[in-house]
Formats: sequence, C-alpha cells, structure tokens
Amino acid sequence: MIKLDILAIGAHPDDVELGCAGTIAKEISNGKKVGIVDLTRGELGTRGDAQTRDAESNNAAKLLGAEFRENLDFLDCFFTNDKEHQIKLVEIIRKYKPNIVICNAIQDRHIDHSKAAKLVGDACFLSGLKKISTTSDSVSQDPWRPINVYHYIQWNNNKPDFVVDISGFIKSKLDAVMCYKSQFYDPNDNSNDTPISTKNFLDSIEYRARDLGRLTGVEYAEGFNASRTPIIDHISDLK
Repeated sequence: MIKLDILAIGAHPDDVELGCAGTIAKEISNGKKVGIVDLTRGELGTRGDAQTRDAESNNAAKLLGAEFRENLDFLDCFFTNDKEHQIKLVEIIRKYKPNIVICNAIQDRHIDHSKAAKLVGDACFLSGLKKISTTSDSVSQDPWRPINVYHYIQWNNNKPDFVVDISGFIKSKLDAVMCYKSQFYDPNDNSNDTPISTKNFLDSIEYRARDLGRLTGVEYAEGFNASRTPIIDHISDLK
C-alpha cells in the first residue's frame, strides 16, 4: 500500500491542476509521494463530457508524476456533506495515510468548491476517530488524521495564509492544465463559452501565479489557506 506525503483532492477534474499543480510538481521532484482524488467526474460541465474529462485527468496526473488518480464518482453539483460521503473519504484517507491534504477553496464562485472544502476537512477530522470503523479490501483500517489540511485558491482572490514558490514549475502547471483541452480556451473551438473557457481566464492562470510571486519576492507562486495556524520551528525559517 502506498503511504502518501500529500493527497490532493478536487471537486472536479482540473481543480487540482488549476489550484496546486505547481506545488505538486515541485514536491514530486523532491521525492515526495503525491496522489490525486477527484470527487466528481464533472459531468454537469457545459463543455466536454465525463468520459473526455476522465481521459484528460489521467493524462494530467501522468504528466505531473502522481502515484495514482482516483475518482469517487460523487454527483456533480449534488454531492452533500453527509455520513455516506464522509465515510468514503475517510476510507481513502486511512488507506493512503497522507501527512498533508490539499483541497478546494474555502469560498469560491462554484458551489461545489466550498462544499468540497468542508466535506474534506470534516472527513480528515473523522478519520482520526478510532470508534469510526471502516474497511479496505475487507481489512479493518486504523485511524489516521493528516497533520495539515490546506486549501488552494481558485476563482476568487482569497488572501493566502502562505504561498509556495513554484518558479521552476510554472511550465509543469500550465502543461497539466492544458491537458483539459475540452475545458479551456481554444480559438478553433466553437463550443459554448464558460467562465473558464475564455482567453482571459487562461491568461489569468499565469498572471495570478506571477502576481503572487511579485508580492512575495519570487517569480511565480501558488497561494494556500490553512485550516489551522501554521507553525514553524524557527522564525528564521520564514522567507
């Protein structure tokens, strides 16, 4: 069984790439084990279909070098933060035992993003309770609570609690995003426009990373919110 350093979770295929692909690529390059879980197949999206997005998401995961990518097949837009969905996530968390979970934005334009943020955060807490029984392949699972839960930034310009320098990994991020050809700007595609299919949005992926870099003294960065106040050993560790 793979023991993960980081589990990245998104409500839809492409959420992880848009929010934290640079960070994932950087951590994998440093030898960390990263897995990706999508909650839904994005089947209610205006462009593309579930089968297309399955293929796109698998291509993106391979490009980034993720250990695996799984889809929990929750209902797009209609999944809820209830026991059934929480337990499915608890089983995943206990199966892979990540030290860090990265998931959707706490507040955002799409209703699934904040729902997923709360669902994943609740599941991470519940996963540490020993009186909640779960199994994997008919074997009882031990409790496991990730050390930290972080939330990437999506449509809204949420103020980050911290940023990760991805200066050497912006190309990896953009290449992973562009695996989703059905979703993003293509001048030769006459499909219906969506908020994320415009050239402006595509350009914003890079200029947001560049702007976060500008604000923090690096070339490119990705921002995150923390579920609890981060702690460091030495004040000199801060840059």
